[in-house]
This record gives sequence, C-alpha cells and structure tokens, in this order.
Amino acid sequence: MHVDEPQSSEKRGTDVVHVGLLGYGNVGVAFTRLIDSQVEAIALRIGHELRVTRIAVRDVAKPRPDSALSDAGERLSGDAASLVDDPSIDVIVELIGGIEPARSLVLAALAAGKPVVTANKELLATFGAELLSAAENGGVDLFYEASVAGAIPLVRLLNDSLAGERIVRVMGIVNGTTNYMLTSMSEEGCDYAVALSEAQALGYAEADPTADVEGFDARAKAAILAGIAFDADVVASDVYTEGITAIGASDIAFAHKLGYVVKLLAVAERVSDGPAPAVAVRVHPAMVPREHPLASVRGAFNAVFVEGDTAGELMVYGRGAGGMATASAVLGDVVAAAHHLSEETRGRAVRREQVEVRPISELRTQYYLTLDVKDQPGVLAAVARVFGEHHVSIRSMEQIGLGGGARLVFITHTALEADVQATLTSLAGLDVVARVGVLLRVIGPER
Repeated sequence: MHVDEPQSSEKRGTDVVHVGLLGYGNVGVAFTRLIDSQVEAIALRIGHELRVTRIAVRDVAKPRPDSALSDAGERLSGDAASLVDDPSIDVIVELIGGIEPARSLVLAALAAGKPVVTANKELLATFGAELLSAAENGGVDLFYEASVAGAIPLVRLLNDSLAGERIVRVMGIVNGTTNYMLTSMSEEGCDYAVALSEAQALGYAEADPTADVEGFDARAKAAILAGIAFDADVVASDVYTEGITAIGASDIAFAHKLGYVVKLLAVAERVSDGPAPAVAVRVHPAMVPREHPLASVRGAFNAVFVEGDTAGELMVYGRGAGGMATASAVLGDVVAAAHHLSEETRGRAVRREQVEVRPISELRTQYYLTLDVKDQPGVLAAVARVFGEHHVSIRSMEQIGLGGGARLVFITHTALEADVQATLTSLAGLDVVARVGVLLRVIGPER
C-alpha cells in the first residue's frame, strides 16, 4: 500500500489506498461518486484515504456527462490490462460483468498479489472455486459482498459472523424485480404482463427481463450462497431453475385464500455430511405461509433467511439492487481490503469442496397445481386415479367453473418431486385434461 504526503493536519499519517476500477457503468459511477464526495469523511472514519486513481473503460471517447469525473482525462483508460499491472494500484475493483475479460483480469490481479473486489455474480457462479484458489495462491483477498444481495451484508455474515456455525439452510428472496412484480400481482390483483410493464417503467426490470423473470439472476446468486454456506463447489448449472412467467393472478389469489404468499425463492440446503457430502440448490416460485418472515418482504427489497444448528433462524433484509446500494457493498469490501493491506493480513481462507448436488427430483414437499379439464362425468375419478397410481395424496381440491370446462385446484400432502412430475405427465395424457397449469411448491409444515 502506498503512503502519499498528507495534505492537511486531519489527514496527517493517513495511508492512501489507490483503487483501480474496471468498468464504469451504473455501479462504477455510483462507487466513484461515493468515494470522491466523501474522501475526507471516509479517511477520518476508517483511517485510510481511498482514491479511485484509474478507471478502465471500453471506449474512452464515449461522452460521459458525469460531473464527478472532472479529471476524466487523467483517470480514464482504455487498457484494462495495464491498469491491473500498474504497480501504483493497491486494490482492483471489477465491475465489468460477464465472464471475459473479467475472469482473465481478476486472475491476473490475484496472481500479482492484489486484492480484488467484485460484484460479478455470473463470474463467481461459474468460476468461483477457481478464483478463490487463485486468491489463496496469491495470498490476497477476493471480496464479493455486492454479488448476492446489494447492500445487505450477507456474504460477511456467512463468511465471518457465522464461520463456526453449521448452516443447515439458506433461503431467500434475492431478485428485486420479480419480488416487485409478485407484490404488485398480490396487492393490486394485476396479471403478469401488467406487473412486468410497471417494473420496466420504474426501472426495476430491463427491456429484456429474461434474466430476472426466468430465474437466471437468482440462480447465480443461489450458487454463490451455497458455496459460502457449505464451502461447496456449486456452479450455476447445478441449480434447478424455474421462473415466474407461468404464474397468474388467479394462482396468487388462491394462495391468499389458503393463507400463503407467492415468492420467487432461492434455496440452498445441506442434505448430508460425512464422506459423501451433498447439498440441494434450487430457484423456483413457492407458496410461503403468510406468517413466515419472508412473506412480508415487499416491492424490490431482498431478504435471506439463514438456519443454523446453534444460532437457529436469522433473517437479513434490505435493498438488493440499484447503483448506490451495490456501490455501498463494494465500498465496504474495499475498506476491508485496505485494512488487511495495512495490517499485512488477509481474511479467512476459503476452500471449495467437491460435493454431490442432489437433483430436484429428490425434493419432498407439498404442492399446489392446477388442471383445466372438460366438464363431463368421470373426470374427477380419472384424475384421482392418476394421483393414486403415482403415490401422490391429495390434501384438498377445489373446482372452479370455466365456461364449457372447469379448473381443478389441488394441494397435495407431502410428496416426492419425481412422483409429482410423473403425475403431471400422466395427467397431460388424459383426454379429459385440456391443460396442465401451474405447479408451485409449498414451504413449511402441513396445515
């Protein structure tokens, strides 16, 4: 770490940490503004002056209305590799996103003995084990608080505060876009298309919302959370993923009638320990009991529920997205990196173990499902027979008229996912079934 000549009595003796920033999108702009506008306050608070010395961008000539970069000509660079190699840079902050060139740049920084702070969930969910190994070999830190839940200090909670705790389950709402949409559908009674349009108008959803509504964003975060909670090498492709596009206002209304709220959940569970450790990781919409803490999380907020053997149940809640919220988490990591540099220490070494990731077919829970059927004699008997053949017991059933047909709404007793999926396949083949509708997993004990 470099020590510059102090410029005031207040700063006298304060170490200066030079930060190299890769990427200058919404989060990069917010992060730079946050440091530039509070440089003295941060220095007094943490004992280190932070300076964003260089910023690597794809196109230096691109117009940038940001008034915080009055010295843009001095700080902006089109050469990310030279920024990483620059011996005057102490800490690298990677906010490019995606896999390449982010992966190569992060690996180069770690190999050079420079701590890295990143918010890149896609990179961590795909190459997390490789990056952590590189950090270990380089003897430096890799921080990624901002990759999972914005300003919520979830990674630090799991890595540090609960480092000695045996985590049993991590379950939460980690995508603000879908939570906003499901809240609108729940409270306003609107359908999926209207809720999506509202989310896009407010800037919560992109013009192409696929990553959010299909669950891909939550999938990456679930993989990262599983890795932290269980020291497991889990990648995004291991995570069963299902989005919210099939959910209608009628499904949410029926859930309310039964005392549930529909949420898109990321769930990571410890299945077994010992010589063959196993975990289960999944993302899907679920019916959450109204009294559960996650049921009250509204709008674009995130919340994660952690269950430990000794600590019991904990929940963290806050803004999970947005430039300033994410920049706040990045800044917290940079501060930690600065402290470790000045003390010539590093955080807890993290190693990823190979574990078995159990398939969704082994899940045992309750289920909500709907069928559109012909309105004729013998339909219920035919449908019930299929449930019985696949060992799925019906807890309750309600019939709703649909013009010339009917919609059957079922809640099952606890059943095996593989049996429920086989049931749906057989039901789809019945002549009396016009459409197999929505399947939702039900959280919590049977009522």
